[in-house]
Amino acid sequence: MSVSSVNQKPNASTPNALVKPIPAKPTPNTPAVTARTTATLNVNGKSYAITSSLDTPLLWVLRDELGLTGTKFGCGIELCGACTVLINGSPEKACDMSVSEVAGRSITTIEGLSPTRTHAVQRAWMDLQVPQCGYCQSGMILVAVALLQSTPNPTDAQIDSAMNNLCVCGTYQRVRAAVHKAALG
Repeated sequence: MSVSSVNQKPNASTPNALVKPIPAKPTPNTPAVTARTTATLNVNGKSYAITSSLDTPLLWVLRDELGLTGTKFGCGIELCGACTVLINGSPEKACDMSVSEVAGRSITTIEGLSPTRTHAVQRAWMDLQVPQCGYCQSGMILVAVALLQSTPNPTDAQIDSAMNNLCVCGTYQRVRAAVHKAALG
């Protein structure tokens, strides 16, 4: 496919699936598309003016607009937890939470937890070599942080109940051990 065919209007010889629509030019009777509404997000203690649409999922703003790629895309339907961030200290799935829902709230990503990786949960994760592939771990760590803030010395049952993120590598026993270790300081 040539570059020029990408921006052409479809015709009998151009499959629709390969064509980007050409935006209509405003005329005196149709208003020009206005610039996107700007929202201010407080991410990892810094304020950012976001130019993405207000209905854009927070996950994509974090990754694509702010370059914070520690928050991962997993399922896109709030089930796996790879996209977990802390919103005002509570774990939330960023894949299905819009910019408008989080504007004015405090957002913490794995990058903002401790830039030097010295948070007790991060240290416990490293000491016990919790990750296998590591894809789900940023979400797991943030859930563990929230759990320990609300329940400083959790039982196994409390850990199992709170740690509802999916880990296809099956590191759940090491996750539980790391939460206990982090609780000790």
